[in-house]
Amino acid sequence: MSKAHDRGGWPTEGPLDQSEHPLRDWERRLEALGGILALKGVMRLDEVRRAQEELEPEVYESIGYYDRRLEAVEALLLEKDLLSKEEIDRKATKLDQFWEKS
Repeated sequence: MSKAHDRGGWPTEGPLDQSEHPLRDWERRLEALGGILALKGVMRLDEVRRAQEELEPEVYESIGYYDRRLEAVEALLLEKDLLSKEEIDRKATKLDQFWEKS
């Protein structure tokens, strides 16, 4: 049974947009975080890919590339007991408050 990430042979309404787009600040930060975690041996690309592929199909389909990657990194940090859900949520709240003030 194929999963949401397995796109081979799926019908489309037109060609896929493969154009580059400028990365947003948070996307660049996520790329940097992924690089640091890889260099430190905390997680590997194949683990991130697996975590993305394990997202529920509805979630996978409803969010973009970097959102899926963020979900995967969070899942791996939780899976490896490096951070708790509470720690992640607390930091996310602080960041939201910071950006609201800016």
